[in-house]
Amino acid sequence: MDFTFTEEQRAFKRQVLHFARKEIAPRCQEHDLKGEFDFQSFRRMGELGILGLHFPEELGGAGGDVLSTVLTGEALGEAGVDGGLLLAYGAHTFLCADTIYAHGTEAQRRRYLPRLITGEWIGCLGLTEPGAGSDVAAMRTRAERRGDTYVLNGSKIFITNGPVADVAVVYATVDRSLGHAGISAFIVETDRPGFSAGAPLHKMGVRSSQTSELFFDDCEIPTENLLGQEGAGFLMAMQSVEWDRSTLIAPFIGAMQYGLERCTRYAKERVQFGKPICEYQAVKAKLAEIRIFLEAARGLVYRIAWCKDQGRPLNHLEAAVAKLFVGDWSLEPANAALTLMGGYGYCHEYEMERLFRDGRLAAIGGGTSEIQKLIISKLM
Repeated sequence: MDFTFTEEQRAFKRQVLHFARKEIAPRCQEHDLKGEFDFQSFRRMGELGILGLHFPEELGGAGGDVLSTVLTGEALGEAGVDGGLLLAYGAHTFLCADTIYAHGTEAQRRRYLPRLITGEWIGCLGLTEPGAGSDVAAMRTRAERRGDTYVLNGSKIFITNGPVADVAVVYATVDRSLGHAGISAFIVETDRPGFSAGAPLHKMGVRSSQTSELFFDDCEIPTENLLGQEGAGFLMAMQSVEWDRSTLIAPFIGAMQYGLERCTRYAKERVQFGKPICEYQAVKAKLAEIRIFLEAARGLVYRIAWCKDQGRPLNHLEAAVAKLFVGDWSLEPANAALTLMGGYGYCHEYEMERLFRDGRLAAIGGGTSEIQKLIISKLM
């Protein structure tokens, strides 16, 4: 296992860092305060190739490997990009576009991926429901085939990019009695009659990410918008969630690096009792603990990316371990980083409180920590 980065990978990460620090990070505080989606930054990410980094060149992507994609996500977080925009990027690229790439027909790929890769269209994933979160088999959204169409009825909740999406990958059951085996996946263009999105939810963190309910009221879609085969949706969803539980957590790690750099600089500059607070043993210990967490988290995520690049089959145990570690164990270092900056850490203009709020989602989204423990113990 070799985590030595190529010069091309290092150069692209530097390019992303420079771009994000110059063009995106200065806009983040404003969009976080207002709870507004930053369309301009999202389109620029598409122009730079970030939204389609790991897709083939013939579809408009850059043909990059998974490790490069992880480094890119980490660089965005390290540059100080807010968690809302990063969440929107992950849902768009990995949960929506990658599902179409992995399971779509050539015609489906050609129709949707070029526009998603450039950011012309925004994508989302419709899986979670009010009564079906961790228990996917409890899904109630129905898809009934009528001739050359499927008719969707039901609703989804907590859908990232829901209010701004042009394309949604939606999971629905064709037969509830079949449980997991009845779940299928569909591509739904959001201008279809019968589709609507609820008002954006007001959230504790990742505020610039637009999150809402989705509603389907006799929403007709053509049969060619079925992804794969009927009943294959559950496995597709698990593949999407595996991205969510592994490589999609890289931006959280980058954000923690950003926070560590900020509070370390502050500890060097803040003088109390005649010397910088970084010279006190308690402060040194906190900084060291944050660095230890970062090194361990990077190792877990890099390993998963390396395995993906080697063509290894999905390993949900490794993904669950990484997700649980970053989700649960990042809470203490994030709290320590905020506390080190005292009253300034609690004020919005110094960003630490935003990092703390945004990072709290890591233990909830993509499967709660309790579910990760069940997955780990079951696979053991």
